[in-house]
Amino acid sequence: MDLGLAGLRAVVTGGTRGIGHAIARRLAQEGCRVGICARDGTALASVLERFAAENLSVTGAACDVADGDAVRSWIAAMAAELGGIDIVVANVSALAGAPDEASWRAGFEVDVLGTVRTVDAAMPHLERSEAPAIVTVSSTAGVESFGGVRPYNSVKAALINYTSNLANALAGQGIRANCVSPGTIFFEGGVWDQRRLNDPEAYEAALARNPTGRMGTPEEVADAVAFLASPVSGFTTGANLVVDGGITQRVQY
Repeated sequence: MDLGLAGLRAVVTGGTRGIGHAIARRLAQEGCRVGICARDGTALASVLERFAAENLSVTGAACDVADGDAVRSWIAAMAAELGGIDIVVANVSALAGAPDEASWRAGFEVDVLGTVRTVDAAMPHLERSEAPAIVTVSSTAGVESFGGVRPYNSVKAALINYTSNLANALAGQGIRANCVSPGTIFFEGGVWDQRRLNDPEAYEAALARNPTGRMGTPEEVADAVAFLASPVSGFTTGANLVVDGGITQRVQY
């Protein structure tokens, strides 16, 4: 299926590893010109070199989404380099799991405000686009009780609510906003890889909960993001697409 993404301009926060990296690659493979960011400039440069070696059109700059001025500067730089922005993918997470105030602040600053800052900064460009789309990355931890009381769950739930209201507010302008909520996604160096090594009981328990008998891949999440960002899903807005292999046990309305 041709998703109609060729020639569109996309920005992805946190594009150097895991889900964000897979999203940037998938969009570039579909013909998008992509701009990414990450806090680690050295890692970013290395990733951009690898994308270039694959003949994928990906550029980027170092940026901490917890810094509003930095986000606005990054968006302006990407818009100038790409010639505009059609797609915004807010992917960065603080992965705030500790039940302390510092983690609550980090989760809110990065996951929630980082997303809001990115969308707000890109809005003038989206308003000029002929195929504007916003995709936020939440988590199944935001839709059901999981892992106890921790910031990560609450801020991910906030993202789903924010995206839904954003979709309603922007529908009249033709700007779509959707959310993707991954379940247990495994990649080398990621959260579930660390648990496999350091807390094998928790890893095996999560694996056993999934009726598919496995964890997902970043590429499977990226495919969902690419679809929601594409003109093919032009009548889809305000959705929360769960990509979890059936691990969540609630009925989805």
